[in-house]
Amino acid sequence: MTQNTPITVARGDGIGPEIMDETLRILDAASARLDISEITIGKAVYESGQSDSGITDASWDELLRTRIFLKAPITTPQGGGFKSLNVTVRKTLGLFANVRPCVSYHPSIETDHPGMDLVIVRENEEDLYGGIEYRQSQDVMAALKLISRPGTERIVRYAFEYARANGRKKVTCMTKDNIMKLSDGLFHSVFDEIGAEYPDIEQNHMIIDIGAAKVASAPHIFDVIVLPNLYGDIVSDIAAEVTGSVGLGGSCNIGQDFGMFEAVHGSAPDIAGQGIANPSGLLLGAVMMLTHIGQNDVAEKIHNGWLKTIEDGFHTGEIYREGVSTHKVGTKEFGDAVIERLGAKPEILKPVVYEGASEGGIKLPPLKIRPPQKTERVGVDIGLNWSGSPDDLAAKVLECVNDNLELSMISNRGVKVWPEGKPDTFCADNWRLRFLGKDGSTVLTSQVVALMDRMNQNDLNFTKSVMLNTFDGVKGFSAAQGE
Repeated sequence: MTQNTPITVARGDGIGPEIMDETLRILDAASARLDISEITIGKAVYESGQSDSGITDASWDELLRTRIFLKAPITTPQGGGFKSLNVTVRKTLGLFANVRPCVSYHPSIETDHPGMDLVIVRENEEDLYGGIEYRQSQDVMAALKLISRPGTERIVRYAFEYARANGRKKVTCMTKDNIMKLSDGLFHSVFDEIGAEYPDIEQNHMIIDIGAAKVASAPHIFDVIVLPNLYGDIVSDIAAEVTGSVGLGGSCNIGQDFGMFEAVHGSAPDIAGQGIANPSGLLLGAVMMLTHIGQNDVAEKIHNGWLKTIEDGFHTGEIYREGVSTHKVGTKEFGDAVIERLGAKPEILKPVVYEGASEGGIKLPPLKIRPPQKTERVGVDIGLNWSGSPDDLAAKVLECVNDNLELSMISNRGVKVWPEGKPDTFCADNWRLRFLGKDGSTVLTSQVVALMDRMNQNDLNFTKSVMLNTFDGVKGFSAAQGE
């Protein structure tokens, strides 16, 4: 007898319990081989005061036991220091890849793009979602964007492996490396480096602004798209909306040894308890779970039964269209229709075929071993608050400079304002001072500390400092605009 796979389920908040009920009912009717345990997360946990991240220690233990999580949407309370449960789970469990298939279901679901069938592979842990922010002055806030080589290598390789495993022919990378040449530049360069190992797959790069526009206007030109975290979040919602309904989108979050499966949409508390929510997104997330744990036979039965239901016009209110839909149904009625069609295949929509078992999902090889680079400190950027002109600031700072350091540049909001700044440049109250070693010489930590001490004694109170280094002789810092 085949052993059931242990999974953890959370019913969530808002419409979550309703759509989870139908999803589990369909899984049971399709004879999914599951050993289900349940945890409580989200709003109830936040409000009980047990955890500011919406999950208890006991629930963590259960997740670590099963390592498979089917999660309904949850609600994070506004304000009060509450942390996003989704972000917490992704980071704590190393769920580095968010995968969102975005497919149009023409002619059953109204859409302007009947040929759309793409997959978004979004990096899930880094970028601005590190949540590292500072208030640097009365007027200036700052956020730190983090892109690492190991994190990029994992997500890029996952995208290519996903494409190969699922018969996809093309992978597109999107960044803004014409502006963020170091962070987004790293993502692009690693994409090119890893892509060279997959000559059987077509690959290209697009700047994110035109790429996002093309996803909205011509999604049929894409197959698999791999992106850093923030761009991936935005583009995946654009793509889901273009299909005809965000409510039809399933999603998975994948780590080396863990998988979380969910709907794209949120908890929709405004329609909770009315019996009108569409369970499709969570159900399709469950289908992704079934393929991850090697139950492709059940995944195929459910997915094709769902497609037949959509094709036969059984539609919940948000996708119901006169002249296209045949039955306007609620949550339970939709589930009944899917169960009645288990084992059937669509006739107009394309049936799905899940070939072979892949228990545990895609496995990546170890990260590349890279030789250590020669690192040399060549300067320091120091941030401080100042209410006067850049020339007056420079004069005051120059009184403090010696010990093999020279003030090379002052910038404000990323724009060079000294020397030879432009008089029309608008300045806020936080400034960046760049000090470099004279004649390109190495800068010592003691020299930086001594400089900052002299600045402090001269009533120049700094807010931030960042050491400037070269790596094998290549600058590891960007120039200011206009520099």
